[in-house]
Amino acid sequence: MKDFEILTPGPFTIIQDSGRYGYQKFGVPVSGVMDSFSHKASNLLLGNSEDEAVLEFTMLGPKIKFQSQCAVAITGGDSSPKVNGEPVPLWESVELNPGDELSFGIMNIGCRGYISFSGGIDVPEVMGSRSTYIKGKIGGIEGRQLKAGDTIKYKESKSVYSRKEIPEKYIPLYGNHYELRVVLGPQDDCFTSKGVSTFLSEKYTVTNECDRMGIRLEGQSIEHIAGGDIISDGIVPGSIQVPGHGKPIIMMADCQTTGGYTKIATVISSDLQFLAQARPGDTLSFREITVDEGQKILKENMEIMETIKKEIIMSKDSNSKSFKVTINSKIFNIEVFEV
Repeated sequence: MKDFEILTPGPFTIIQDSGRYGYQKFGVPVSGVMDSFSHKASNLLLGNSEDEAVLEFTMLGPKIKFQSQCAVAITGGDSSPKVNGEPVPLWESVELNPGDELSFGIMNIGCRGYISFSGGIDVPEVMGSRSTYIKGKIGGIEGRQLKAGDTIKYKESKSVYSRKEIPEKYIPLYGNHYELRVVLGPQDDCFTSKGVSTFLSEKYTVTNECDRMGIRLEGQSIEHIAGGDIISDGIVPGSIQVPGHGKPIIMMADCQTTGGYTKIATVISSDLQFLAQARPGDTLSFREITVDEGQKILKENMEIMETIKKEIIMSKDSNSKSFKVTINSKIFNIEVFEV
């Protein structure tokens, strides 16, 4: 049986994939991973579909015992992963054997980590997604965060294991300050020119009130023309609400589908991966760009992901062949090189 056991879950570990689309009109959030780049990269390292479900953990990862042979890839913040007490690299594929234990230290840099498994996590889809939405108790395992004793199955991998790594030039750099690119609106006309200038020139600090639903910021108040309330309208991840008190709130993956506070701007989707790695005490600043510029950045990032995929595939020696051999019920991955 292809599965692994959660020995300790860490403070907040859940199953997520690319998200649950098409149900916002019914009040169901998209959910999905907070850091889409780390998610896709971890799956590419194992030859999985980019959208396969992974484990997303916050600040401290789970301790996992493997019941069968499996390859994993760990991406995101600096989580100090170890196998049987020995350090293993981030942003690379790692092969594990039955009885091996994967563990983590407290994250040094960044906020969230991702663990992908060869073949992908095998839990039922709910509304076309395996993502966990805790407030609605749907997806993942019983719509909740993982707990000790959970046994999770993963699917049979379609590819034979060979070590892969993300080229260093593509690995994101995390720190304590992030400049986020934003498109102003849709209610930027509800703010004074001074308020908009304050928003674009000041630094804001991530507070302890930050989770998968939203991130509250502390800093200079943003001035409205006539208050922060509007008739409720649509919200997307990246929307920046500013209530009457003038302190911004950035909506994230599990955000509600509508809201009644003025929205001064929206963080472009390409920068949400960095926002996902911001932790309490980190600072943020905002830079205005146009819709056309945001779309160009998105296209460039999509092209980068395709380039990474090609480089990972081409990194395998063209003169080698891979075989999967079973001896005494144990599976061995063998590569034969032409010399």
